Amino acid sequence: MHTYTVALEEQIDQWRGYLRKRQAIHTVDIAELEDHLREQVSGLVEAGLAADEAFLVAVKRMGNLDALSREFAREHSDRLWKQLVLVSTDAETRRSGGQKEMIVAFCIAAAAALAIKAPALFGMPIDDGVAGFYMRNLSLFILPLLSVYFVWKRKTAPRTIMYLAGTFIVAAIVANITPVTPGGSTEALMALHLPISLWLVVGIAYAGTRWDQSAGRMDFIRFSGELFIYYVLIALGGGVLFGFMSMIFNAIGIDIEPLFESWLLPCGAMGAVVIASWLVEAKQNVIENMAPVLTRLFTPLFALMLVIFLSVMIWTGRGFDIDRNVLIAFDLLLVVVLALLLYSISARDPHARPGIFDIAQIVLVLSALIADAVALWAIATRISDLGVSPNRVAALGVNIMLLVNLTGSAALYLGFIRGRGSFTRLERWQTRYLPVYAAWAAIVVLAFPPLFGYI
Repeated sequence: MHTYTVALEEQIDQWRGYLRKRQAIHTVDIAELEDHLREQVSGLVEAGLAADEAFLVAVKRMGNLDALSREFAREHSDRLWKQLVLVSTDAETRRSGGQKEMIVAFCIAAAAALAIKAPALFGMPIDDGVAGFYMRNLSLFILPLLSVYFVWKRKTAPRTIMYLAGTFIVAAIVANITPVTPGGSTEALMALHLPISLWLVVGIAYAGTRWDQSAGRMDFIRFSGELFIYYVLIALGGGVLFGFMSMIFNAIGIDIEPLFESWLLPCGAMGAVVIASWLVEAKQNVIENMAPVLTRLFTPLFALMLVIFLSVMIWTGRGFDIDRNVLIAFDLLLVVVLALLLYSISARDPHARPGIFDIAQIVLVLSALIADAVALWAIATRISDLGVSPNRVAALGVNIMLLVNLTGSAALYLGFIRGRGSFTRLERWQTRYLPVYAAWAAIVVLAFPPLFGYI
């Protein structure tokens, strides 16, 4: 252990000394960069890398230091340094790699587009008669193929590939052999919660060996937010394209709406997930500028909306409507608020001082916390009046889960603003909470059907 510590400290000392000689990095930033480097090294060692290998990979990951890392490798490295850090800057090599990835992404997107039509070959076209089958299996048509893209891109270890494949196979079996009532509550809950569980499986494929680290999970949160934005943009573009197609074909007396409903819409929706993921990976510099701007725009607006809603409810003394549709819409609002919180945390510099946007964030969290408590009271009242049902228990579980998350977030955020804690603690709280969502979704998928008689 002593040899490992001395060798690693010598490497870090050499790296630190090299940075001090360079004007690109200010002296005041070196300590902060070193802390980040040590955190990366520690995580990689825990993942199974040797200390020297972990150090080399960590230096390579130091985003803005890529150029300095290459210089450092040229002046101080042996062959291993060159293999791990001395990345080729040849434009032709980069272009060739980018073209290869684009081809792979489009091939996987085409496979996803065809997968949604595969059941039609066995007499199960997309129509009302088999709507339940497509509801339960929708995520299984695309998420395994999206994982294939990340497995290829990350060069995932065989053991992890077997775990991913096994999880998707088990999910497919559960989704198709569980004797739920067609159109029933447990079928709808399964269709809603299975994608949530499997999305965390995609996260493992995305983050690879870094999934056990807070930074790896936070990267996946960023990716999820950026993927959503790109997907919406692609969907809007597709809608405009179909509008023009419909117009020009109608001009010659041809109705293409059946083609749109049976082929273009389902195939495009599946393939666009992979294409949007590829765009996030390929065009990160663009989306990283856009997504935080959207977050900063909508966070204050949602905070203001919730504050006004709670103020009006208190002022008028009106009780909360416990209608089922209202509760569903309210829970969706709270999920959107949590998504805004998650993405704003992932996009924020953890070392920056608290600012006005952090005040807006804490207002959003506190108002959402109060709103969630109101929703919990309404759900409890509904259960007391009407009895237990799958939907009510699922809603109760979601709101309790959100209440715990928002309570922890509020406490940690207030501690950060008051200077009694670091922002990193809030990041860790959110990333460690991700498996809770997957676990609850898995409980709904696996346990609710038999518990409630498959209704």
